[in-house]
Amino acid sequence: MLEDRHRTTAAPAAPWPAAYPKGYAVVDVETTGLARDDRIVSAAVYRLDARGGVEDHWYTTVNPERDPGPVWIHGLTSDVLSDSPLFGDIAEEFADRLADRVLVAHNAAFDWSMIAREYARAERTAPVRQRLCTIALSKELGLPLPNYKLETLASHFGVVQQRAHHALDDARVLAEAFRPSLHAAARDGVRLPLLECRPLTEWADRPATPRIGRQASYQPGGWRPSRKRPPCPYPNPGRYEPGKPLKQGMRVAFSGDTSVERELLEDRAVEAGLHVATSLSRLTSLLVTNDPDSGTSKTTKAKQFGTPVVDEAAFGQLLHDVAPASDG
Repeated sequence: MLEDRHRTTAAPAAPWPAAYPKGYAVVDVETTGLARDDRIVSAAVYRLDARGGVEDHWYTTVNPERDPGPVWIHGLTSDVLSDSPLFGDIAEEFADRLADRVLVAHNAAFDWSMIAREYARAERTAPVRQRLCTIALSKELGLPLPNYKLETLASHFGVVQQRAHHALDDARVLAEAFRPSLHAAARDGVRLPLLECRPLTEWADRPATPRIGRQASYQPGGWRPSRKRPPCPYPNPGRYEPGKPLKQGMRVAFSGDTSVERELLEDRAVEAGLHVATSLSRLTSLLVTNDPDSGTSKTTKAKQFGTPVVDEAAFGQLLHDVAPASDG
């Protein structure tokens, strides 16, 4: 009887959300740089089941067919990479590990962009339809992190990093940190911040058109339809103040050429909880441009309205530590 009483008074475990994905591919790629013509030099995938349990892992170096870039970060020299397979040689095996899973990465917009671009070069399409950024998930969960670096997230969950910026170890660390994050989200009924992965071949290399309409925006290689993004869920907290972090809900506009693909920058901003504005008004919190004296309509209005302006590099740093909308 005592055993029965204990059994009836124990709190039942919350059911696992039926809408959650059935599997995940935790990914990390190391690259020759951040621009659209940079290449992958190594890639790692940890495949996880629906509840974050590790199924297997995979790692490869990749010959980028060019200078390896920041060797002091990823440690992969030209000599090391010269005998590595080309991306086309590993594309099928990589695809097998991504298929029918949600791609999970820390700053997922970047990893997805690099992967999609490599598949486009190989005249293939990566079998990924959705991605999940662990930075965005950490913010949804309200984790008490001083910043959103991978090492900080790992430390929060007691995960020990052994080789930072090594794709396999970064993927392992992220998989171990993602599992408790996923369970916390399931326990609290948090909707996962899933975003669509649009294959690069859907919009790249289209011929330029002489007209600039409201439904088009420029990228190298031509004009593409503007992406329709969901509305920002946070109220606009006002203008960015130099020296302080960005805050979720701030309206950010972009002007001019960027070294990192514009769509990637916009994705990063959206995943951080910012509102990407297509025009500049008195409500705009910040203008991102590498040429503030270009005389474009946005830079001209920014001067008229006194809108703060930062360059692309500074904006990239600010995205690492965006303050939650709930902060005072």
